Amino acid sequence: MFSSPFKESIIKRAVERGIVKINIYDLRNFTHDRHKVTDDYPYGGGAGMMMKPEPLAEAIEEINRESKSRVILMTPQGDRLTQSRVKKMSQENRLTILCGRYEGIDERIRAHFVDDEISIGDYILTGGEIPAMVLVDAIVRLIPGVLGDEASTEEDSFSYGLLEYPQYTRPENFRGFKIPDVLLSGNHEKIRRWRRKESLKRTYNRRPDLLEKAELSDDDKKILEEIRRYEE
Repeated sequence: MFSSPFKESIIKRAVERGIVKINIYDLRNFTHDRHKVTDDYPYGGGAGMMMKPEPLAEAIEEINRESKSRVILMTPQGDRLTQSRVKKMSQENRLTILCGRYEGIDERIRAHFVDDEISIGDYILTGGEIPAMVLVDAIVRLIPGVLGDEASTEEDSFSYGLLEYPQYTRPENFRGFKIPDVLLSGNHEKIRRWRRKESLKRTYNRRPDLLEKAELSDDDKKILEEIRRYEE
């Protein structure tokens, strides 16, 4: 599942340039029975199967033999993934990501081997592989040297607690739809203020919950008051 996504675009280039190293471990290689079983029925009964502790523990121990890594479990029960959390993880030297399957993993692995539990949203997928890909993509693009323009990550949505402002490119007039005049003015301060206002406006309309935690200047608060009056 990982071979194609990790051999495309930005992640591929980061690996080829030696900025990032990604190892994929098959848990069946850490089993000791003839059928290489990695799952079993849950004690106490119930629907479905769950991940056995031995393969997971041995895989983590093998990975940490060289040097300790931070172990992350992808699970719907984890903390919601945010840009600030991604930024912190991008500063780690090594990360080990566990992909749950079936009804989950044995609780003893969660309790004694896992450092962080991460969820990419309040919904259920067939396994933790796709969430792990999301996490890797989010982390890799923040590592210095991965993107051509480091400033591009600084203005991403959520980077400063707000959604990003609208952006436009050529042509100036597309099927009668023109870009805002301020972007053609050449006045950098006016452009900066317009972008900030649009960012605040978009956040207010789409994700007002973000404003509760965002660091807002006095000027931001004035702009928000104008937006609220206009919207009302």
